[in-house]
Amino acid sequence: MPATYVYLDHNASSPLRPAAFDAMVETLRAGGNPSSVHRSGRRARSIVDKARRQVAALIGALPAEVVFTSGGTEANALALAGAQATRVIASAVEHDSVRRARPDAETIPVDGNGVVDLAALERMLAAAAAPALVSVMFANNETGVLQPIGEVVRLARGAGALVHCDAVQGAGKAPVDVHGLGVDFISLSAHKLGGPAGVGALCVRSGASLVPDRRGGGQEFNRRAGTENVAGIAGFGAAAEAAVDGLAVGALRDHLETSLLAFAPGSKVFGAEALRLSNTSCISMPGVPAETQVMSLDLAGVGVSAGAACSSGKVQRSAVLAAMGVAAAEGDTAIRVSLGWNSSFEDIERLIAAWRDLYIRVGYSDIKRAQAA
Repeated sequence: MPATYVYLDHNASSPLRPAAFDAMVETLRAGGNPSSVHRSGRRARSIVDKARRQVAALIGALPAEVVFTSGGTEANALALAGAQATRVIASAVEHDSVRRARPDAETIPVDGNGVVDLAALERMLAAAAAPALVSVMFANNETGVLQPIGEVVRLARGAGALVHCDAVQGAGKAPVDVHGLGVDFISLSAHKLGGPAGVGALCVRSGASLVPDRRGGGQEFNRRAGTENVAGIAGFGAAAEAAVDGLAVGALRDHLETSLLAFAPGSKVFGAEALRLSNTSCISMPGVPAETQVMSLDLAGVGVSAGAACSSGKVQRSAVLAAMGVAAAEGDTAIRVSLGWNSSFEDIERLIAAWRDLYIRVGYSDIKRAQAA
């Protein structure tokens, strides 16, 4: 095992930023309940208020529009249930936390790059008069493909529909402007941008109606009952402030893809013809199952993943690639490489070398044998 380990799975969870760690430690030492009126409570309240401003600034929201949750999954569930929409229309490439929150959702197809079919959405919106909520993610967690949220909002508004956007993967990596996009609800997660796991937020546009999913105290503007996770929120705020300028890793991602494609021309970058996050690459290794790649690269000291990281540690067939029309045999050879705030050129070189060694040792020889047969 190499002495150092290269972590390139930031879309699963990004390592805690130093500023977030420091903010959490300071908050844990201080203690206090933000609903209390004494000195400790007021101090805790000021910490939550500061973090609310920091998270709001990350996405161009008003602080009062930010509702803290336990993470992106809860934020998605809160929006999908709280909007009280009779119909939900969601893209075919949404995260499971959206699809499973509303299993009755109608599905918007996507093209070969994973971009929503706007014409199909327009037809679906026109097909029934029932109030609808359209849920389309900002950026895909597996391919990094960006969705045309502005056009989605335009079509939805024309049909009197609300719009929810899961921006868990986009915030802190690409510019996200809630009011510029015009969405009603937008979901965030701290640990995707260098904050702690277990905290997220739902931004609710001023004037949008949201019915709480639980009874309790009046926390979070009566929208999410329960004592706030003050230390986690403080870490979220600090990470959001540190991530406000996004990621400047596009050159590293492009170097990675150019190098791997030059070495293995049969490889494919999925979603390459669409606008993508600068940190994400979903790339195949011909003839080598994704599970083999993930395990072999891990042994070589490089951490990547196969698809989403929310399947109890199992490597499963990608529903995203299937929705894009990718054949199962090809999709099963795809891994996801995702860079983050502490990724370096040396990290990419380590991955390129390990990937090349594996391809020569396993994939290339298997392909040659198949061709000879």
